[in-house]
Amino acid sequence: MPQIIFLPHEELCPDGKVIEVEPGVSICDAALANGVEIEHACEKSCACTTCHVIVREGFDSLGEADELEEDMLDKAWGLEPESRLSCQALVEEEDLVVEIPKYTINQVSERH
Repeated sequence: MPQIIFLPHEELCPDGKVIEVEPGVSICDAALANGVEIEHACEKSCACTTCHVIVREGFDSLGEADELEEDMLDKAWGLEPESRLSCQALVEEEDLVVEIPKYTINQVSERH
């Protein structure tokens, strides 16, 4: 079973986290199911960028982003070539190393 290794994030997982996940599960769903409370203001419908992540290792194992995701990513804070919306990126057979950016452009956060 593949693993997602979340790099430390000051608020969401200060020590980082390693989780095992079934192939076909989104990075966002895997994070939420394992106590990493990644923001997802649009309820995972690819309508915002709050679940933006940077896939530091294993990026090429993910299916390609569709046009809607690419358009949304253009609005994300801290966009990098390995950026994905975690609600759209489905885990395959390879391990992933994922960084959650420090900031989002979320205007209204339910955690605050």
